[in-house]
Amino acid sequence: MFNKILIANRGEIAVRIIRACRELGIQTVAVFSDIDREALHTQMADEAICIGGAKATDSYLNMQHILSAAIVTNAEAIHPGFGFLSENAVFATMCEECQVTFIGPKSETIDTMGNKVNARELMKKANVPVIPGSDGPVKTVEAALEVAEKLGYPVMLKASAGGGGKGIRKITAPEELPDQFTSAQQEALSAFGDGQMYLEKIIYPARHIEIQILGDQYGHIIHLGERDCSLQRNNQKVMEESPSPALNDKKRQEIGAAAVRAAQAANYENAGTIEFLLDQAGNFYFMEMNTRIQVEHPVTEMVTGIDLVKAQIEIANGQPLEWQQEDVHLTGHAIECRINAENPAFHFAPSPGTIKNLLLPAGGLGLRVDSAMYTGYSIPPYYDSMIAKIIVHGKDRLEALVKMQRALSELVTEGLVTNQDFQLDLIAHPQVIKGEYDTSFLQETFLPEWNPELED
Repeated sequence: MFNKILIANRGEIAVRIIRACRELGIQTVAVFSDIDREALHTQMADEAICIGGAKATDSYLNMQHILSAAIVTNAEAIHPGFGFLSENAVFATMCEECQVTFIGPKSETIDTMGNKVNARELMKKANVPVIPGSDGPVKTVEAALEVAEKLGYPVMLKASAGGGGKGIRKITAPEELPDQFTSAQQEALSAFGDGQMYLEKIIYPARHIEIQILGDQYGHIIHLGERDCSLQRNNQKVMEESPSPALNDKKRQEIGAAAVRAAQAANYENAGTIEFLLDQAGNFYFMEMNTRIQVEHPVTEMVTGIDLVKAQIEIANGQPLEWQQEDVHLTGHAIECRINAENPAFHFAPSPGTIKNLLLPAGGLGLRVDSAMYTGYSIPPYYDSMIAKIIVHGKDRLEALVKMQRALSELVTEGLVTNQDFQLDLIAHPQVIKGEYDTSFLQETFLPEWNPELED
């Protein structure tokens, strides 16, 4: 097993990885930006090294500084977490060249699956259903107009690289396409350094279903069931659950098998996620693959009992998977709510600040909070606004919902405005309680009728 791992990330995922390493008897190195000097992950790790200024480009995206920190501290491996460099094929290649293990898939796999145009073609060959769309990238507005006409409006214009909702535009009519093409392309160039675009037919409304997979270095790949991530705002996930209320056992087996075929086609190693859209007729379509651990991975851990971060480390260390597909069972129901430092009453504006008093929900069975918050900690304005994840598990969906309501009600974050009340109202909505929602629900049904209490 590795003796020392450097965590190339911050916040709750860095803390999560440190905890997994401790349980495996592995020493850890935290990297931090100037403004994160007092962050929890720097205090929990065995060693901590400053790698640059507050801007992510100066620190958490600075490949040379991170690799230098790994070499100086004799770290044998780097865990990238999610976001930042986690899906950067260049960084994975640099790790390989420096003989530092990248805890994730091979660089060529990241490169192939990170380009959504290439990934679509690979999925077609693997007999995995894909959303009808352009054959390859569309390089000009004129070409995009031609493809959109064939597909029929509305269509989705997407960046080939990246994710996180960037470089994506919904196009409902031809006259919208020229301006949206330019703005989406510029956004993609800025975020990912790649302005390549493609078009897909919109499957809407739909359920957003993702399948967690694990693959070792010996070609053994399994899936760990699904997560339903349909509750989204501006393509950003808000709440996730497993199993999905929209799938029966037969469909669950079909979509799981398709995810394994997809991972096999990519020669996938380590943890990854295959994302699908499920239409109202029950047809599912490959959307993309995330070649990293997901924010919502605790949901799967709750229903399977499998520690995904430990599995990542063990796979990277060359250990074979200890599970066969028949060993994986989804037990009970799990739900995760993301807690963000943002003000929903003011268009979800980021609300960084100092935590004056903190009480995290606790007690009982099946409750977990992943966070890097502590009393007196100042949330910096430079990074993602997510400050905690509350995850619950119950014997069934209703018990999980009740437990989540209790947990959310118990959370205290004085000094910050968060989306806590928004999440409470969301899980209390009759359609959410019934599990009768899709990707249109939050934006088109919930938000228009929601009346928040204004907070300063």
